[in-house]
Amino acid sequence: MTFALLIEALGIAPNASQHGYTIDSMLEMLHWFMLILFVGWGSFFAYTLWRFHHKKSPKANYVGATSHLPTKLEGGVLVLEVILLMAFAAPIWASRVASWPSGPDVIHVRAVGEQFLWNFQYSGADGKFGRLDIHLISPSNSLGIDRTDPDAFDDVVTRGEMHVPIDHPIVVDVMSKDVIHDFCIPNMRVAQDAIPGSSIPTWFVPVKAGTYEIVCAQLCGNGHSSMKATLVVESESAYRKWFDQMAKLSGAKVIDGQPVTP
Repeated sequence: MTFALLIEALGIAPNASQHGYTIDSMLEMLHWFMLILFVGWGSFFAYTLWRFHHKKSPKANYVGATSHLPTKLEGGVLVLEVILLMAFAAPIWASRVASWPSGPDVIHVRAVGEQFLWNFQYSGADGKFGRLDIHLISPSNSLGIDRTDPDAFDDVVTRGEMHVPIDHPIVVDVMSKDVIHDFCIPNMRVAQDAIPGSSIPTWFVPVKAGTYEIVCAQLCGNGHSSMKATLVVESESAYRKWFDQMAKLSGAKVIDGQPVTP
């Protein structure tokens, strides 16, 4: 059984992102490594219980073990851990930060956490987010978007639901309105802390259409467990249709997915 099938059998969120396969491969290696350690140290523990049983050693031996094999084994484990870190984990991280997506195909979204829900702001066709002003926050303007800002005319805002087109790079700027949250999409293998006063980007490329769960992975208060949202991965045409519908509700000036400037 492959690791992907094992994940599915255990009820763990299956991967639906382009980069998730490398992360799953890394996790598979780590689990095999931990299994070997578990069996090895467990066997050693069972051996010591048998070898030094009081019936076999009625008189205490104060000299103790004289073999250097345990020290050598521990050194080998350390070497393997360094190899896993430098040869596998570090290159995966480096590829994520070095190959940041850009171009007209990129969908830019702000994910703003607050107790206990997620707000999403889409930059629209111009790729620029409109200015936010805390004094403009109201029940009808949850993020305080300044609609007089030219960059905000095509911005779309939603709550609790995030739509993205399949096979497009998605750049998410993660923010918070109150306390520390964590923007986590298990199926996309992404998680990023939402820190008040900061805007921290993360990105992924969805490769499987469907509906996925967005959760807060950082304890943020009594309602933490209910702080969830929905990610909808759909075709580009379905996404554009949804975007235009939400633009009307958000007060954005958009026609056929294109901004109408003032």
